[in-house]
Amino acid sequence: MSAEDLQRYEEFLGERRARILERIQASAARAGRDAGEVMLLAVSKTVGPDEVLCAWRQGYRAFGENRPQELTRKLAGAAQHPEMAAARFDMIGNLQTNKINQVVGKVALVHSVSSEHLANAISKRSVSHGVTTRFLIEVNVSGEESKSGFTPDAAREAAERLAGLPNMELMGLMTMAPAHDPDAARSTFSGLRELEVELRGRTGLELPILSCGMSDDFQIAVEEGSTLVRLGRTVFDPNYALA
Repeated sequence: MSAEDLQRYEEFLGERRARILERIQASAARAGRDAGEVMLLAVSKTVGPDEVLCAWRQGYRAFGENRPQELTRKLAGAAQHPEMAAARFDMIGNLQTNKINQVVGKVALVHSVSSEHLANAISKRSVSHGVTTRFLIEVNVSGEESKSGFTPDAAREAAERLAGLPNMELMGLMTMAPAHDPDAARSTFSGLRELEVELRGRTGLELPILSCGMSDDFQIAVEEGSTLVRLGRTVFDPNYALA
């Protein structure tokens, strides 16, 4: 983008962020919640470092990437701007075991721990790197075959083992809802919330993070207890119509 285009884009990001925060506030109010309990994660996977810098300047402080190579590119871009030293990056996409070294020690949170095999691999790399990895259990609440993650029953069975892995800190749960189906989204998010309450009792952990809600359904997610919404198109795409 030219400097002029970037300036216009940055203005769009600021205006859109204000509208998103208004909707989070309204959704939280409907549920009797404090909107301050909800983190807004800007999913930056479709934009470049310049756009991430614009988003930072407009108040975004946490970003999500779904591919390790893109994470590396965004971290390098942020490193060119000292004012972004406090920027948070999370890994939200499927993580292959041969890519773990590109992620461990470089992100605040791994949302997508979808199997015990992956959790064990991250644990081993975390030990070897001398770091602790904060993570979420990805749960396929809706049961869609196209989605990865533990089934709810498998999450119940594995949670204590995962919580006890060396150099791993279990922070909560993550899910994705069926697309374009508000009723299914609501039942998916409420199911994740109920599972998290159950797992608190099983593990004795606080499990403060419930990562659910994306561009099309984040308002429902906030109503159902989400503490972290992952928004990409509605943050970065001027052509996306925010409902």
